[in-house]
Amino acid sequence: MITGNKGEWSEIYTLFKLIADKKLYAGDSDLNKIENLIFPIIKILRAESDGTYEYFYHNNLVIITGSEEKFKIPIIQFQEQASTLLTALKTSTNTTFSLPQIESFLNSFNCHSLKARSSVKSDIRIVIHDQRTGTNPELGFSIKSQLGSASTLLNAGKTTNFIFNIENTTFKDIEIEEINSIGGRSKIKDRIEKIIEKSGKLTFTKTESSVFGNNLVIIDSLLPNILSKIIYRFFCSKLSNVKDLVTEITESNPLEYDSETNHPFYTYKIKRFLADIALGMMPSKVWTGEFDATGGYLVVKEDGDILCYHIYNKNEFEDYLFNNTKLETASSSKHHFGKIYNENGKTFFKLNLQIRFIK
Repeated sequence: MITGNKGEWSEIYTLFKLIADKKLYAGDSDLNKIENLIFPIIKILRAESDGTYEYFYHNNLVIITGSEEKFKIPIIQFQEQASTLLTALKTSTNTTFSLPQIESFLNSFNCHSLKARSSVKSDIRIVIHDQRTGTNPELGFSIKSQLGSASTLLNAGKTTNFIFNIENTTFKDIEIEEINSIGGRSKIKDRIEKIIEKSGKLTFTKTESSVFGNNLVIIDSLLPNILSKIIYRFFCSKLSNVKDLVTEITESNPLEYDSETNHPFYTYKIKRFLADIALGMMPSKVWTGEFDATGGYLVVKEDGDILCYHIYNKNEFEDYLFNNTKLETASSSKHHFGKIYNENGKTFFKLNLQIRFIK
């Protein structure tokens, strides 16, 4: 019996829904359909454990190939199963669950897994018809579902720590112990406030991971500094949405860009950063700027609609990421940040970067 969480079952829902719709809707920055940007679907490719299966159309039938057998299933069955699965996804209160009716339908055309084969970078690939250019590009997508818990864009780790030097003051051991012992939900913010109260100033030094730091520099030489300002602002305020934090940084302009002509320095650089994360940049691996096989996201909305965001439509993709992500506080004990420490005669404090989608 197949069991999975809402995110995993959402991959099957996406397959059923797209087959039933026969078209892909592009989305704007606010998760609305762009009415004049619709892509007819030529075929869908999904990697199973025994190979890649192709789904394409012949009149009112879906033709499925990839195994020794060829399957022909009426489109209306995919419509019905998508509706049944959506209801289950909306109503289930279990972390993981099985759906025998859906599993039986999957097995009828040799589909036996919820997730695409792990060696494949994209969850699903779709050949669309672009009416603007007359071409039929094959686009890869990662599936993000709002029906389950919000997914992360950038996972926290020691690699995403930013190191700050505490200047203007010297702490005794007892003072360090006192500040580091501050607990509670806002402990990081409270510790920073206590450092400032004692005349300390946090000045960004470097990222803990040189690989991550260099990845940021290859995107933009000033990106480590910009992110350090945003992270610091996040931990010292009630702001968490990326868009709000960038707006705040733009107004304060800590890097002293020439603001006379209103160039969107901070917004542009952060959008590029988010897009590079979405398209393959990882803190622990050297980033060459080459996108992986996944060129975009399919977002399953809470009402069951599916919208596509793709590097193929760069502006919409970047706007979606910019408007729908937030910073959040990861485990400080697990990732070793949020405490004062001494090293080589200097005093430091680490802050961490984790980015999650807004549900």
